Amino acid sequence: MTERETTRLVAWSNELRRAHARLREALALVRAGVRGTDPQQPTRDLLLHCRGFCTALDQHHRGEDRALFPAIEAAHPELAPVLRTLSEDHAMIDVLLTSLAAAVDGEVPPDDIDRHLDGIGAIMESHFAFEERQLLHVLEALALDADPRDVLGRL
Repeated sequence: MTERETTRLVAWSNELRRAHARLREALALVRAGVRGTDPQQPTRDLLLHCRGFCTALDQHHRGEDRALFPAIEAAHPELAPVLRTLSEDHAMIDVLLTSLAAAVDGEVPPDDIDRHLDGIGAIMESHFAFEERQLLHVLEALALDADPRDVLGRL
């Protein structure tokens, strides 16, 4: 194996870490937007930030379910239960994102939006930590010929 091939193989673990970092930053931006919002009326910027964050997190999870997890399972069938748990987390987070979107569309007070973000943030952090503990070592040697933006999201 050449040095270039080794570098590409190791990059999937780095790509996952970077994707998680970008999603954490996006959540922090939404939280900052909520704190700066008039308690009576969400602003347009807050709506855009919420929509952007929800879309980015959804795309990240859909890419993992569609491309990353099948590649991992093909190379490491013993990880199928872990991958199922992660996919179940994705479904639970999707429900939370749908609730957040409904709250934003319903123009609920920013404190209510902040509570939605608290729940999403807690589950997201737990999910990311579990995913990294279980998969980073596997991703260091995963041969997946795909664009990381298609697999882990374009944020």
